[in-house]
Amino acid sequence: MKKNSLSDNRSKSGTKGFYAALGISAVMIGSACFFAHNQGEKLPDRKSSLSQTAVDKKSDNIPKTTGYSFTVTTTPATQQRIIVTTQAPTKPKKVVTLPAAEIVKDVSAEAVTDSAEKKLPVSTDKLENVNLPLKDCSNVLSPYSGGELVKNATTGAWETHNGTDLKAEVGAEVYAVSAGEITSISNDPLWGVTVVLDHHNGYVTRYCSLGSDLAVQEGDTISGGDLIGVVGNTADIESAAEPHLHFEIKHNGKYIDPLSVLNT
Repeated sequence: MKKNSLSDNRSKSGTKGFYAALGISAVMIGSACFFAHNQGEKLPDRKSSLSQTAVDKKSDNIPKTTGYSFTVTTTPATQQRIIVTTQAPTKPKKVVTLPAAEIVKDVSAEAVTDSAEKKLPVSTDKLENVNLPLKDCSNVLSPYSGGELVKNATTGAWETHNGTDLKAEVGAEVYAVSAGEITSISNDPLWGVTVVLDHHNGYVTRYCSLGSDLAVQEGDTISGGDLIGVVGNTADIESAAEPHLHFEIKHNGKYIDPLSVLNT
């Protein structure tokens, strides 16, 4: 029996084709695996490059937010403890407590007896223990006018004369007419050196045209007959007259005639 040469040839051809296709597939699979392996090794480097690029890249065109923004400022604790002192510390007041014995002494009979010598009169009817303001009050240059207008020899004006001008030499001593308190000493532009003595019984005496050397000070309590000062001829408003003491008396705020009190 003869072999079919055509079938054998076809069989041989089919077998060769199968092995050729198998070889090609093996080559392709190997190439694919090799390519994938190479690409896998390169991926970490690419990722690192991308990450580094993202970190190093700066964005200059960031849009501003339209919402509210808040800024919190903290102050160091040491600055909050700073205290500025603008006023010097005051010294504590010193409290002095007097011994009981000294307090009793102030109200003792001895203290009352000592102060009795300077005790002011309480009568409102008259001055007590009246003394003359000058040793000699007999020479009156200008009497009290009692509210009537008289001509002033210095100014030429018609005006009231509220006191009595008693002639005296410059330097003649002037005395308190009664006990009282020196409430005012001044250099009046019209009446010169002036002393006011309040007798605390409604009577006030005023001594004008004195010299600047006085024997009393404001606040002094004096007795009748005590030295006040000397005649000085310092009253400009009466400078045309001879040296004298201008002497006034008020009773309950109203001028009265000094001679009616002095009983001269």
